[in-house]
Amino acid sequence: MLILLRWLRKAVGWFDFVALTAIVYLLTYLPWRGPRHPVASLFHVWCRSFVRALDVDLRLHQHNRVPLPAHFILIANHPSAFEDIGIPALFDVVSLAKVQVQDWFVVGRISVAAGTLYVDRDDADSRQQAIDVMVDAVKAGRNLALYPEGGCKGRRLHDAFKSGAFDVSMRTGVPILPVFLHYEAQDDFEWQDPHTLPDKIRHMMFTVNNRANYHVFDPLLPEDFADKYEMKAEAYRRFSEWNRRFLE
Repeated sequence: MLILLRWLRKAVGWFDFVALTAIVYLLTYLPWRGPRHPVASLFHVWCRSFVRALDVDLRLHQHNRVPLPAHFILIANHPSAFEDIGIPALFDVVSLAKVQVQDWFVVGRISVAAGTLYVDRDDADSRQQAIDVMVDAVKAGRNLALYPEGGCKGRRLHDAFKSGAFDVSMRTGVPILPVFLHYEAQDDFEWQDPHTLPDKIRHMMFTVNNRANYHVFDPLLPEDFADKYEMKAEAYRRFSEWNRRFLE
């Protein structure tokens, strides 16, 4: 009976998601000269619908001892493709994505209209331009979601963080909000070569453990650090501690 109910939930979830995707996709063709396309307002809803279609049990754990800031730069580890929808399903953020995402079928066009920022990770000029674009977005009042590992690096924390998120924080005065991601069925969620996005969608849909835990901790305030490198080092120290706590 439980298996039948889960299959029924998936069927309803996919029907809802496909219908909503069709509406959102058509809206991407709507001419819009304002600062925020209507699709951006629906992106949170679309991501939550996608989460339901995948039948992922997404849990938010608030470990923070102080109230979360209204304006922030969210950073997280990046073991899976799921967080590209999991993070905006829970937080009002604009994400920084690799430039190839713009060309993804259907999803690429929706992400562009939603206001996603892009970077060519292999191009130094693009990376520097992305910093300036992120600073402008933060100054305009947007919250950012960034992955300082610089891409999907596996289930365990990578050996270093990039400086971009911390540079933006120091230049804008906006705090860093750390979120540690833990997928209980790591083999099914982790992005591994030579897996494709359809492979990972299938793996996540049919996992025997669909729990995704997103752990939120106290923010890092830029005024507490001498520079972006000191801030980055403290962030990496905290993520290393959470890596040992949740994954080892």
